[in-house]
Amino acid sequence: MLFDTHVHLNADQFLEDRDETIQRAFDAGVKYMVVVGFDRQTIPLAIEIAEEYETIYAAVGWHPVDAVDMTDEDLAWIEKLSAHPKVVAIGEMGLDYHWDKSPKDVQKEVFRKQIALAKKVNMPIIIHNREATKDIMELLQEEKASDVGGIMHCYNDSAEYVQTFLDMNFYISLGGPVTFKNATLPKDVAVEVPLERLLVETDAPFLAPHPNRGKRNEPSYVKLVAEKIAELRDMSFEELSDRTTENAFTFFNIEKKA
Repeated sequence: MLFDTHVHLNADQFLEDRDETIQRAFDAGVKYMVVVGFDRQTIPLAIEIAEEYETIYAAVGWHPVDAVDMTDEDLAWIEKLSAHPKVVAIGEMGLDYHWDKSPKDVQKEVFRKQIALAKKVNMPIIIHNREATKDIMELLQEEKASDVGGIMHCYNDSAEYVQTFLDMNFYISLGGPVTFKNATLPKDVAVEVPLERLLVETDAPFLAPHPNRGKRNEPSYVKLVAEKIAELRDMSFEELSDRTTENAFTFFNIEKKA
């Protein structure tokens, strides 16, 4: 059994075949998923999907690329939604220095506000990081994010930083890039992360794993991610699947359904 800890079934790419996509995931052994909402459009749909399926959950937060658009009302809305029984984390949040829509200072302010909110409602956080690792580490430390812990979603930096995140009560989640032939960093991380802090994800519809790279990703493909990590760690796929699934239950404080 597998747990896709980060998927965007609420994205427009799944408008035509969302239910069929979910069924393919279930058929592939991906029994649990967390659908991540990150703006005014995707947050309500994440919760709607979670309400429809017993083993699908939601996370609610504000993406750093769109930080400039977030208002105090949006933050209050996220706080209210955090009480929903199917919401299990705040995020995704973080810093993204690749795109220039939102100035860095605005991103940092919105990031800090969401960490404070997560601590207020006592929920873990999901971190989006693009070309901003050192600033994210510094901000997480300053805001004492270790109080609630979190996930470094689709971790894409050097293994040398992993221990710092582990020390802050974070899990490391890997997705499609670990399967890319020339991607050495995620492969190194896949081997270095302690098994009890490792998670798997797709980030679908983005970052489809090999051999589907460049196509629309979907949650059933998390099996390809898990298979590659098991190979890199020289362990069975079954053990890797069981351990990462148990880790997800622990992190999200979810009880396994019968």
